[in-house]
Amino acid sequence: MNTKISCEVALTHLKNKQFITAHMLFLDQAESLKKSDFLKSALLYMLANECKTRQGKVSENEIREASDLFLKYSKAKNSTNVRGALLCASKCLLSLGEFDKAKVVYQKAKSMIQISIPVTRPIVIIDDSKAIALKLETYVKKLGYSEIHIFENAKTGLNGCKKLFTENKEPVVLLDMGLPDLSGDVVATKLLKEKINLQIIIITADEKTTSRVNKTISTGVSAFIQKPFTLDELKNAIDIAESEYSLLQ
Repeated sequence: MNTKISCEVALTHLKNKQFITAHMLFLDQAESLKKSDFLKSALLYMLANECKTRQGKVSENEIREASDLFLKYSKAKNSTNVRGALLCASKCLLSLGEFDKAKVVYQKAKSMIQISIPVTRPIVIIDDSKAIALKLETYVKKLGYSEIHIFENAKTGLNGCKKLFTENKEPVVLLDMGLPDLSGDVVATKLLKEKINLQIIIITADEKTTSRVNKTISTGVSAFIQKPFTLDELKNAIDIAESEYSLLQ
């Protein structure tokens, strides 16, 4: 069975909540490609991790393998998206709680020249503050985005995102941590269960070192912005999300 078919079979098991079978299939594929295709192997380890996460189990080994492979890919001569690989490695390290290593890798990615990515994706803003939502809308329009969806609470935001998913759209989600009906980590977890490769940017007044922020980051979000934020800070966060997205295509 070739890799593409094997992956489709594993994804079918994952969709049907047959997590143990899906995990074994993803893991077998990841290990078979470990020496020949760093990037595909890393992504398969992340999918294996998702299977364990959905069982409520810790999956440190899979995340560590993915992190190491993203770093190997970033050092390979023919790699086409080094910055994206470094950002994914940084995200893995954050999930492992290795914040100093994550910071070093992130700074290396940040120092690299950003390749221009066409602005075609929708932006979803989930924030109960009309003032913040308006500020975000103004900023993303300045960055060239035209399809913008605004929701004032978690329930409408989740439903709005699900609708976009059914339309085969790939949004970037700007998610407020302190929504009135659900906390940011719960919303992020629900969204990532619907679409595991979704890019989410958390927006909060909390310091990055707080347990609430660390808990939300560990769910698999792409970036973090602290209020009050500037246009440049939002742009940097969206650049990270777009780089991650381009790497996964």
